[in-house]
Amino acid sequence: MIDWAVIGHDGERARAFVMQGARIVRQAEGRDEADARASVTPLPHRIFRIGEGQGDHLPAQITPQAARGLAPLVQDAPPDVIDAWVRLLLIGLLRGRAQWDGVAWVVGRDLSHWVHLSAGEAVSCQSFMTPRLVRLLGGTAEPCDVALADTLSRPERLAAYLRGAEVRGDRAAITGHLLAAELAAARPYWLGQSVMLIGSGDEAESYAAALRGHGVPVEVTAPESLTAPALAALAERLA
Repeated sequence: MIDWAVIGHDGERARAFVMQGARIVRQAEGRDEADARASVTPLPHRIFRIGEGQGDHLPAQITPQAARGLAPLVQDAPPDVIDAWVRLLLIGLLRGRAQWDGVAWVVGRDLSHWVHLSAGEAVSCQSFMTPRLVRLLGGTAEPCDVALADTLSRPERLAAYLRGAEVRGDRAAITGHLLAAELAAARPYWLGQSVMLIGSGDEAESYAAALRGHGVPVEVTAPESLTAPALAALAERLA
């Protein structure tokens, strides 16, 4: 394959990659696309954009057929959208395990996504604003175990529990209550399933520990470790 480039936004910064076939030869990041592009010029003529297109409706193949860009994943009922960069991470996750059947739990800066994967397809999804709420309400990376247990038992008391944590100044309890509410709502996704958690830092490890506490097998992988495999998979599909 001739040289090509990949440009997208990972939710925090713009990213640009110059590719030689399936191999990354140059990469850069910036505040916006112009910043990222400036650091890898000259760009090849062929540019593949992460976030291109109106969206592929579930169920849908994770790795696309389109040659120009990677669209988001869209679910009609309940309504949801999986950002194209998250879809890229899922492509990387399935690289070498195309027939894997289980659930990917993608924990980002603002959102977390539960995606049921089977035979290379995204079958269904459920997204939550938990990471954003934790940040806005002043929670910590490590959740309080007592708060987790309380809200898992009585999720209908979430707002009251959060007020109590606010009055006490218990930041770990804020995280515990919010995370437990997500786990309670996402129970159909993790009960009896194998879960691959895509996330980084202490937050990802604490989220995984909370789920392991319910006997769920969870494997944690960092988003950055999936980028190169994802781009290699796209190169093979587009060759």
